[in-house]
Order: sequence, then C-alpha cells, then structure tokens
Amino acid sequence: MDISYIINQLGEEREKYFNAVAPPIIQTSNFAFNTVEELRTGISDEFESTLYSRGNNPTLDILRKKIAALDGAEDALVFSSGVAAMSIPVIANVKQGDHVICVNKPYSWTHKLFNDLLPRFGITTTMIDGTRVENFEQAIQSGTRVIVLESPNTFTFELQDIEAVAKLAKSKNILTIIDNSYCSPLYQQPVKMGIDLSMQTATKYLGGHSDNVAGVVSGSKEMIKKIFAADFLNIGAVISPFNAWLLLRSLRTFELRVQRSSTSAQKIVSHFENHPKILKMFYPFSKTFPQNDLAEKQMKKPGGMFTVALKTKSVKQIENFCNSLKRFLMAVSWGGHESLVFPVCASIKKEDYNADNTEHNLVRFYIGLEDADVLIEDMEEALKKF
Repeated sequence: MDISYIINQLGEEREKYFNAVAPPIIQTSNFAFNTVEELRTGISDEFESTLYSRGNNPTLDILRKKIAALDGAEDALVFSSGVAAMSIPVIANVKQGDHVICVNKPYSWTHKLFNDLLPRFGITTTMIDGTRVENFEQAIQSGTRVIVLESPNTFTFELQDIEAVAKLAKSKNILTIIDNSYCSPLYQQPVKMGIDLSMQTATKYLGGHSDNVAGVVSGSKEMIKKIFAADFLNIGAVISPFNAWLLLRSLRTFELRVQRSSTSAQKIVSHFENHPKILKMFYPFSKTFPQNDLAEKQMKKPGGMFTVALKTKSVKQIENFCNSLKRFLMAVSWGGHESLVFPVCASIKKEDYNADNTEHNLVRFYIGLEDADVLIEDMEEALKKF
C-alpha cells in the first residue's frame, strides 16, 4: 500500500457523505440505534461498533485506518496527547508487582510515568543505557512485562538496535513499545522490525501546524482491542472529532513537510558541523555520530532536529546566542511549520548552571519549512554574539 493512497484514499468512503472530497466532522457524542437488539450489540462491543464518541467516531475511524497503514500495522488508537499514547498502553499491560525496562533519557513525561506514577502502584522500572543490547538482557527480571524504547530520543538522539531488542523481548514473552516520534512512520516503521506497539506524539510531524495536541499508537488488532476495551475507555483520553479531522487535514501534506524539514536540517548541520564556536553536534546522520551506522541501517532518513553543544562556559553567552536568533521561535515541542530553538539552560536555575557539564550547554534546533539559507544566516549572526 503506497503512501499516496494511504494519505488520500484509504478509509475515505466518499459516497457515504455526499461525495465530499474532505471527510466530514461527525461532531456528535452519541449514536442512535433502530432496535434494542442493535443497541445491545453496540454496548457489548464498543470496539466494533459506533456507540459513543468516547470510544469510536466515524471521523476518528478514518484517521485510525490511515495511521495503522502508515505504521505497517493492523490497527491503531488515537489519544488526546502523546503522553496518553505512551501511558495507557503501558498501564494496560502491567499490574502490581510487575517490572518495566526503559531506556535512559526518554521524553520527560515518559520518565515521570515510570519513576513517579507507576511506583505508587507497586510497579518498578529499571532505566538502562539502550545503546547496548546486552544491557536489556541483563536488566530482565522474572516479572518484566514491558520494554520501552525511544529510538532515537529527541535531544541527544541515542538509538537502540530495534530488531535485536524486539527479538530478545519476543524470546522472553515481553511486550515492546517504542516512541517513534522523531522519525515518524515515514522514516522508520518499528512494527515491521518486530516491535509490538509503535507510539508517536501526533502533535509533532503528524499534526505539523502547532495547533493540535494528540498521540497515536499502532500494533496488532488483538493488542489494540485489549488496550481499547479496558484502559482506553476507562481513562477517557479520547481525541475530539474536530481534532481528528485536523489530523486528517495535516496528513495530506505530511510527506512533503517531513521531507522539507529533513532536507533543510541536513544542509544546516553540514554547514555548522565544524564551526569554531560549536563544541559538538548531535545528529544521527552525521558521520561523527557514534551510532551513525545503526541510524543509517534502521532509519530511511533523519528527522529535522539536531542539537549543538556551544563552546562556552558562560550561561550568559548561551542566552545571548539564543536571544539573538531572529528566525527561530524559542519554544518547547517541534514538528510544526515554524523553526524552533530550545536551550537546556532554560530548564535549570541559573545558580545550578555547571560550566563543566556539557549537557548544560546544549541547544536543540528544530528546522521547519523556512528557507535553509535564511536560517543558516540567522545562526551565523547569532554565533557572532559570543
């Protein structure tokens, strides 16, 4: 199934809605039935019926089909945020006394899930360096139920050998979940590498316009139904029909936007890789990146994000650099049409800045849809400020 068909045709039964080119927003909370028996059937299996928009909705159903196909999976669920798309599938597969393995330096709210929330319910987590498969094997306990990957992460871009970890987990009957937000299914399809559940924050590349918060997870129909039937319905982290429609709209340009972001980022990284004021560049497709071979093996292309360590021991110089940028918005998140900059020093108190800690000098860039040469010029001018 080619990506053009998925984006433009799959799931869009236009004859059902007046042959409209754009699918309608079915903005209803409730659905009516003609007989008691039909209602009984709907209540007995919300996964296969359209009963109440907390579960299924026709607009959302089109989106689910497209997301699953993009991931090369059987089915998908859409959540009201990326963190819900990680948390609910995990919660659906663990119980008190169980153990989880998670890679170091995941998304901040993923870290809080495993280190703050789940321990309150008797679920323990071992955080490991995921760059070595042996570390996963050594961390497995008798109660290990889930392994969580994030390859690459979205700051320093450490990767895991996805196929190797998936093979290990299957041999031990352990569920695998990956955060695939950086690559998106355009550049990496973990389900095809053996991963059970592939999760993304749809706020980023899938949404692409910085106007929608959502998350998605894809996997086997059996696993998606298991998550849906209990924890998805019970927690209620559902996306609205309007937000589902916004994602459908965004998917029309998904491939074009991600390609533009990736191509521009590669050009900018190449320009600055040996800049005298940059100590280190973090980018999976750089030949200096320690895991470059693995990146090129399991990723089709890099995403549009990279991080630099500035060659300075002054937080003031970092601030001057970031404040001098004219073409980058200073903000968290990424994946939209606009280019962004986020310095690590903004997340720590000034008195806690450690000049000898390279990580405190990190500045992350996301490259949007602006002209790459304009962004290069802007960064060059800002680098002159320190």
